[in-house]
Order: sequence, then structure tokens, then C-alpha cells
Amino acid sequence: MAALLQENTLFPLLFVLSMAMSVSSHSRPYAAPNVPRLTSLFPRVSVDRGFSMFFGAQNIQLLNNGSCANLALNKSSGSGLVSRSKYHYGFFSAAIKLPAGLSSGVVVAFYLSNADTFPHSHDEIDIELLGHDKRNDWVLQTNMYSNGSVSTGREEKFYFWFDPTQEHHYYSIIWNSHHVVFFVDNIPVREFPSSGAFSSTYPSKPMSVYATIWDGSQWATHGGKYPVNYRYAPFVVSLAEVEMVGCVSGPGQQPLSSCSNKSPSSSSDPVEGQDFAALSQQQIMAMHWARSKLMFYSYCKDTSRFKVMPPECK
Repeated sequence: MAALLQENTLFPLLFVLSMAMSVSSHSRPYAAPNVPRLTSLFPRVSVDRGFSMFFGAQNIQLLNNGSCANLALNKSSGSGLVSRSKYHYGFFSAAIKLPAGLSSGVVVAFYLSNADTFPHSHDEIDIELLGHDKRNDWVLQTNMYSNGSVSTGREEKFYFWFDPTQEHHYYSIIWNSHHVVFFVDNIPVREFPSSGAFSSTYPSKPMSVYATIWDGSQWATHGGKYPVNYRYAPFVVSLAEVEMVGCVSGPGQQPLSSCSNKSPSSSSDPVEGQDFAALSQQQIMAMHWARSKLMFYSYCKDTSRFKVMPPECK
């Protein structure tokens, strides 16, 4: 009788646990593929040396002698950092730990932009991390603009195979004359080539690097259905292990002139190095894994949004 009672009690418990695992992305049963650790190739830049305050200085806290930082969003303001240098191509990466708990409407962004210099024809390469409601987890959104083409967003959205609020994870971008590639923990999730149908929409002007947290209530979580709930504020994101390596663009310099003395390029040069000119077969397979298992939205499949698909989607 005791055995029967134990079995009758155990089955519902196991069923509930299995359902919980099936709906939570924190427990997705995916083992990430092995890939080269690009984030181990370059020296780290301390936050205080690599960045200056962009906005919300009162919500920015430098830690560990300036090597890392916490950025906060509260009801009065978000906060953000901007790189002290502009870059024309390179490798850009940061280890980020996202706010835990209910975070609907919150946007954490690590991105490149030149909107300050070219307000009507700016380029932008975005990693945006979108907050969640009680039922869903954080979402990774990648996007890219060129020459002010903000009316044609090129968004792709992914779920995570881990809990991004428990510890730091790497979010990285390669941008050079060959392609733009987005990475999460060194796994490529999206590649945007510079040639072919992509060439007319490829970023070409020097950009700064930004790290921000802000209120995206109007669109971030389920199209704006769930705004930021400031009862759970402050929302704090941790930024560490920053890497910014590439061609620094200064006043009066021609594009790429700061890299003209790098001849011949090493294979690990993010601008012209062989390891950064094309994805390896191992990286291509890892990207296919990420896109097939974790991507749930691509602008190229949104027929309700585009009557005529952007040329690179054909």
C-alpha cells in the first residue's frame, strides 16, 4: 500500500517537474557545441579607461578599480557608457550579467553606432537583450542599420540555452570588410556578409561602442504589451571583461589608416586576419545549431511586415 501511495504521489510530481523543464529556457536540454574561444585572444580593457559616461551618470557604479561596472535603470533614468575611441572595423565583446526577476520592458544593449556624427545617415550594429514577463525569459535580439535605413529593421530573435541572470556571459561582435558576426559565449548566432545582396546595407563608417540599460516599454516585451514595472527597480546589469580591438579612427584619419602598419596581418587580427575573414566549419556548424534550435523570429520570414522582402532575404 505504501509503495502504491508513493508511486501515485511520485508520478504527478515527476509530471509537474518535466513540464516545468519543458517550458523554462533555463532548463533547455541543449549542450552547446565546442567552438574557438575568440574572447581569449585579446587583452581586456578596463571600463574606466575604455569608456566615458554617456547618460545617467548617477546610475553608473565603477567596481574593482574601474575594471567593471554596474549600470542601473530606475524610475528617474537609465544609464549608459560610450567608448572613448571610434572604430572602423574590429572585435568588440563584453561579459554581461543581466538583472534577475521580473524585467518586462527593460532593454540592455551592447552595440556600435555613429548616430552622433551622422544623425541622418547613421550605421548601427546591435546586440539587444530584452526583458521578460513572468512566463518568459530574456530574449537576444540582433539588428543592423546602414546609412540611416532605420525603417527596415533587420531583427532576429533568439532564446538562450542558459540563464543569463545567474552569471556573466560573453556577447561579441566581429565587424570588418568581410562580414558582421554576432556571438554569444563565442558561438556565432548570425552572420551578415558584406558582399552580394547585403552590400548596399553594410555599415561602412567609423562607430563608437555603447553599453546601456533603458526603458523600452513601448516595444521590448511582446511588442509593448508588458511595460517596465518599477516596483521591481532598480534593474542592474553588470558589465565586465570588455574587449575592443580594431582600427581606431581619429580626427583627420582616413578609414583604416590606423591599421596600415599591420602588414602582413596576423591570423588573429580582427580586421584582416585569416581567422576573422570567414567562419570555420566548426563555427558554421555551431551557428546552424543556434539558429535551428534557438531562433524564433527573423525579419526575412515576416511576410505580414514586408510586402516586398529586403533583397538579402531572397
